Amino acid sequence: MEVDLSYCRKEFPALQQKGKHGPFVYLDGPGGTQVPKSVIDAVSNYLAFENSNTHGSFLTSRRTDQHLERAREAMADFLGADPTEIAFGNNMTTLNYALSRAIGRRLGRGDRIVITDLDHEANRGPWLALAETGAEVVSARILLPSCKLDMDDLREKITPGTRVVAVGYASNAVGTLNDVKTICGWAQEAGAISVVDAVHYAAHGPIDVKKIGCDFLLCSAYKFFGPHVGVLYGDAGAFDSLETYKVLPQDERRPYKIETGTLNHEGIAGIAPAIEFVASLGERHPECQPTAQEISRRRRLILGGMDAIHRYESQLARHVWKTLTSIPGLKVYGPSIDEPRCPTFSFTIDGAHAERVAAYLGERDIFVWDGDFYATTLVRTLGLERVGGLVRVGLAPYNTEEEINRLGAVLTEFAMLHR
Repeated sequence: MEVDLSYCRKEFPALQQKGKHGPFVYLDGPGGTQVPKSVIDAVSNYLAFENSNTHGSFLTSRRTDQHLERAREAMADFLGADPTEIAFGNNMTTLNYALSRAIGRRLGRGDRIVITDLDHEANRGPWLALAETGAEVVSARILLPSCKLDMDDLREKITPGTRVVAVGYASNAVGTLNDVKTICGWAQEAGAISVVDAVHYAAHGPIDVKKIGCDFLLCSAYKFFGPHVGVLYGDAGAFDSLETYKVLPQDERRPYKIETGTLNHEGIAGIAPAIEFVASLGERHPECQPTAQEISRRRRLILGGMDAIHRYESQLARHVWKTLTSIPGLKVYGPSIDEPRCPTFSFTIDGAHAERVAAYLGERDIFVWDGDFYATTLVRTLGLERVGGLVRVGLAPYNTEEEINRLGAVLTEFAMLHR
């Protein structure tokens, strides 16, 4: 069933901008999507009329409290959780360091932490730092050339002494999708805490934390149409057992105990509207909504919206794949288009530095990323440091086939010039 979401472009003011070569083409979504007007208005309105700190006995403070609770409720519906299992922070990386430090208080010699070579460094660095506790940190390999996680190696590394298993839902660099439900099941069998980095995946498909069975899951609102706010889901039992570092007056209950310090209130005010934007796509596409009756109306619309996004991006991804693989000298990394993957495509062009390719596209009003995207270990494993890493193209529901045609034409031109 084909889905067309191109109508949603009108919701994004940034898409109205034009350069010398036509409308700006935003293929930089993996680094952060553009933002709909409803989110911009919510943040602006908060700063203009409701700006205050929390827990005061006056109107604007109470409104700030309400924004935080609405955001928790919205994120709970987005992830299939309870609002008391949703915490906020500056970003995913900061939250993951707070989480790892809390877990690290109980670790010592003989304990094991399992990470992967595929992951963003935000889900490696916080765990590698815990080697100072005496814990052993081991990393599962990547299979080449597919850039898939070596599941056999990962399973072998999850030993009875394992205390943490940290894995990404999807690779932000090459689009690889991981079987996180199976991995979290292995962690549970070993008595280990499972931590899922869903930052990249959250923009592209529905998430159900209870079905995954993870103890913790992290994502960032700016990757799915919201402001720069990090989000941490913690299963109630796992969250309650955390011994977090916090200041004395901070509430000891979840989720507040990991939120020490004043939060980004204006950013949080934009989270619920970002989720409502996803829900609006589900409302426009009832054929994408699940039929289950035990979920709330908003959760049903969110799941419908995410399914619509997945279908639309999957259609467009095939056009991206066909376009890129037809260009002489261009090599795409990661799973094939017929395998499970996110609509994120990274490539190199023979004889060209990644930054030069991205700059050439940028000069023609096509915005893409280059480098290692903090998937540093993956890019080193691929041996691409000397050419500046990869060039990355990522899809969002506001992208179109016409934009991909522009991308293909410019890349073909570049490849011919660098033969």
